[in-house]
Amino acid sequence: MNGRGGRRNPYQLTDESPVYVISVAAQLSGLHPQTLRQYDRLGLVSPDRAAGRGRRYSARDIELLRQVQELSQDEGINLAGIKRIIELENQVAALKSRVVELQQAVEGAAAAMQQREAQVHASYRRDLVPYQDVHPQSGALVVWRPKKSRD
Repeated sequence: MNGRGGRRNPYQLTDESPVYVISVAAQLSGLHPQTLRQYDRLGLVSPDRAAGRGRRYSARDIELLRQVQELSQDEGINLAGIKRIIELENQVAALKSRVVELQQAVEGAAAAMQQREAQVHASYRRDLVPYQDVHPQSGALVVWRPKKSRD
């Protein structure tokens, strides 16, 4: 299923589709195949496995390999640090997704509340007249004096 509720074409390629064998992934990322195997063992980039247990990399995996290489070579971050960065980025992405879900839930609840409020207002009796104070700011003082009784 895709995000719009319809069925996804199983032959449609996405960034997550595992299509590249290790030699092609190595060429596309500019890394040695043994480096890709090491990254897989360390859990930095975990490609899918084909039926024969061969690694299959997706376009997202290739991009992640390039990011690992850049962090390692250009920024001087060790592999443990890179692994933590990737974990944190994945966590942030999951949290952003959850925020979107919660925002949609809040919007749905607000719409339902407004609809229910409109139903309540529509059910008011129309023969009732709201009270309004005619002179709310008037400084007039009314004095009541009872009539004197004749005993």
